[in-house]
Order: sequence, then C-alpha cells, then structure tokens
Amino acid sequence: MKRIISELPIVGFIIKMIYRALFKHRRFPGSEEYWIKRYDAGGDSGAGSYDELAEFKAEIVNNFVEKNHIETIIEYGCGDGNQLMLSNYPSYIGFDVSPNAILRCKKLFQYDESKSFKLISEYNDESAQLTISLDVLYHLTEDDVYHSYMDRLFSSANSYVIIYSSNYEDSQSYHEKRRRFTDWIDQNADSWKLKSCIPNKYPYISESKGSYSDFYIYEKS
Repeated sequence: MKRIISELPIVGFIIKMIYRALFKHRRFPGSEEYWIKRYDAGGDSGAGSYDELAEFKAEIVNNFVEKNHIETIIEYGCGDGNQLMLSNYPSYIGFDVSPNAILRCKKLFQYDESKSFKLISEYNDESAQLTISLDVLYHLTEDDVYHSYMDRLFSSANSYVIIYSSNYEDSQSYHEKRRRFTDWIDQNADSWKLKSCIPNKYPYISESKGSYSDFYIYEKS
C-alpha cells in the first residue's frame, strides 16, 4: 500500500486489509520473472520513465554528470530505454534482467556507440565512475535479490552512486516492497557518504500522478 494510506490510522488499516485480502491468492512469480513476463507481453518500464517524471530524472542526472565531469556510467535496471533517450552520457552500460528489454534497448540505440546493454547474468566485474539505480529498489521484493543488487551497485562504483527511490518501510504489495535503503548503506557501505538529497519535483498525488521517489546521491569518501 502507498504511504499516504498507511498514515491514515483507521481508514488506512481497513483499506490495507481489503487490499491484502484481494491479492493474497494471487501468486507473485518473483521480481525477475515478473519483469521478464511484463516486457515479453509488450509492457513498458512504468509511468516513472515517461513524461514529466522522466524529464525530471534526466535533468538531475544529466546536470550531475556534466558538473562532475563523469565519463563512465553503469545503470542497473535500464528497462525499455525510454528514460535513457533523455540522457546525455559519454559512456554507458545498461544492465537488466529481461532479454526483451535488452533487445529493445539495443534496437533503440543501435547507432549510438556510446551505449551498450547486457543482461545482468552477463555482468563481468564492470565498473564505472558513476552507477545509477532509478525506480528499481522497491521492485526487488526478495531480500537476497535486494542485498545482492545493493552490493553490486556500490562495489562497482568508483566515485558516485545515484539512487532514485522511495525510502521507507512497508509490507509487500504484489510486485513492490518498500524499504528504507539508507539503513542498508549505513550498515554495509560505510565508505560512502550522502552528498545530497533532492526531493521529487512531482511528489506523489495519486496512482497516475507524481512519485514517492527522491534522489539520493552518494560519494565515496
């Protein structure tokens, strides 16, 4: 359930119970299989990678890349490539779990030699000045997948990590599980310090408007 519902003491509790009752018998296939099937069925990366939210994300990351003279970038969870169309990166590698998403990106950027794409299973100790995670963390519902993802996100970054995500705890609601990811960083990546936190220009209003995600930019100390 969304945070705004959770914060309503009685109404939020009732709505959450109804929601869980409706979906408790709906089998979740797991985060990797969910996204593979979603892209195979013609689905996209979601509302956060389109329109005003995509423009906001591109503005923040592009400005950071330019101001900090970033030459190499790795993104974990490149999705369908729509967000990437707004990017301005000198050298970029995009990883994803979905073969279909990787094929779409390769086709979309087939004439752009600055970009390459690989399945996460093909990861071979690549590293970059900057690693990026945009609207991915709360889709990693399994604890082991989440911990492995976070470890790779930070261990493969030489200087900076940019995370765009919600940062609060909530129970799993089908393909989402909200976590306070800053706790993981405090406990497992003590050589990284929070450089800046940038609130969303379009905060959550409804399912079709705004987002709970904000920007968290980390620098290696």
